[in-house]
Amino acid sequence: MSDDNQPARDLDYAQAQLAYSIIETLIEHTRVVSDLIAMMAQVLDEDTTKALTQTPTWSAYLDSRRAMEKTKREVEKFADVLKEMKPEEER
Repeated sequence: MSDDNQPARDLDYAQAQLAYSIIETLIEHTRVVSDLIAMMAQVLDEDTTKALTQTPTWSAYLDSRRAMEKTKREVEKFADVLKEMKPEEER
């Protein structure tokens, strides 16, 4: 326990805030890139689109998108923990 009768933490609030900010930036970048890929795919002809979507690279892209959705939910949970960590004087 720390001096103020609270459990000691491996991560302080400032570090947690920084981590959250970095993660949110990366998720936003991934969303923008994903939107760009979708927009680019729309301008391809049907044969090219079909060939592209049958590649291992496209499958990996879709798997990555699904993983990012899970990560987004985990980041939301992290944000809730971050709110609980916020020092009283900053609330």
